[in-house]
Amino acid sequence: MKLKYVFGTILLLLIADQALKFYVKTHMHLYDETMIFRPWFRLYFIENEGMAYGATFGQGSWAKLALTLFRLGAVIFGTFYLIRIVREKYHPGFIFCAALIYAGAAGNLIDSLFYGLIFTNSPRDGVLSQAFTGHGYAGFLHGSVVDMLYFPIINNKILPSWIPFWGGKPFTFFQPIFNIADACISVGVISILVFQHKFFKRHRQEGKAAPKVDDMQTTR
Repeated sequence: MKLKYVFGTILLLLIADQALKFYVKTHMHLYDETMIFRPWFRLYFIENEGMAYGATFGQGSWAKLALTLFRLGAVIFGTFYLIRIVREKYHPGFIFCAALIYAGAAGNLIDSLFYGLIFTNSPRDGVLSQAFTGHGYAGFLHGSVVDMLYFPIINNKILPSWIPFWGGKPFTFFQPIFNIADACISVGVISILVFQHKFFKRHRQEGKAAPKVDDMQTTR
């Protein structure tokens, strides 16, 4: 796989991710919900100060700064890593998965770096958030990630009482709210785990040490 195709794929994913985030940020109030396919696919606007699916490094501005710097370091490392695996002709499937993960990390990094500067606040009602007004809601490196994809395939169903721990309680599947960048990371990581034997077979074979001459002679 050529490097231009890899970064072309990443660019397309970034455009899709950022376009949807810009739309949601400027057309929806915080916690607004829009039904796409009833009842299991919705746009539900939240802002996430942590990682994918709400995981965090802690609370406060220092935790937010640490997370943004972590994302930045991951993207810098990922740039060199992608170039290396393309040049060393790794399996195209693995390169594509690595590109997905890179695009996801870069997409959320853009939010963290610039959204606090670009956008005004997203109130729950009233005036919608505006872009490029010069009055951002946070400083550089302190933006929040925009999430909106919500797939409650099973929504608020009461589980049978005989199920241990959760019996009789409401249950929703799938509950996390995420974005295209999060989806790219998840698909990339899961695909590598599932297909790792296929992706790394050739490199494992090439990595086996060649038999020494002395060893070959003793076996004759």
